[in-house]
Amino acid sequence: MSRILIAAASGGLFGAGLLVSGMTNTVKVQGWLDIFGAWDPTLAFVLGGAILPMLVAWHLTTRRQAAITGASFPARPDPKLGHNLIIGSVLFGAGWGLVGLCPGPAIASLSWGGTGGITFLLAMIAGMLAANPIRLRLDRVAAA
Repeated sequence: MSRILIAAASGGLFGAGLLVSGMTNTVKVQGWLDIFGAWDPTLAFVLGGAILPMLVAWHLTTRRQAAITGASFPARPDPKLGHNLIIGSVLFGAGWGLVGLCPGPAIASLSWGGTGGITFLLAMIAGMLAANPIRLRLDRVAAA
């Protein structure tokens, strides 16, 4: 039960942060990405607001054996830059740049109505379903 409450509080805090920071506004996000035009650097504060608490959290978890809820911490990811990370990052960034939304704000934008958010959500789900078969194929090609 405590895990559900922590997840709900974290999700609510995340959603409120998206709304207050303007991350649900596609024009604001596209302004951040338009570094050669009308660049809007204000989302750098959102990035800093995410990185700084995470640095503290990572530091604190190195001293703990288990999370507050009693669950074990996931294994740290491999820091190696592989083709999966590079290709996935390029695809994610291209989608983010074209639409001006990443997955969290895209789900929040569904409350605005219209077909754009629903279309994006369906395309995002299709991409998520296609990701594993594509990754397996790329792994086979890279191994050959």
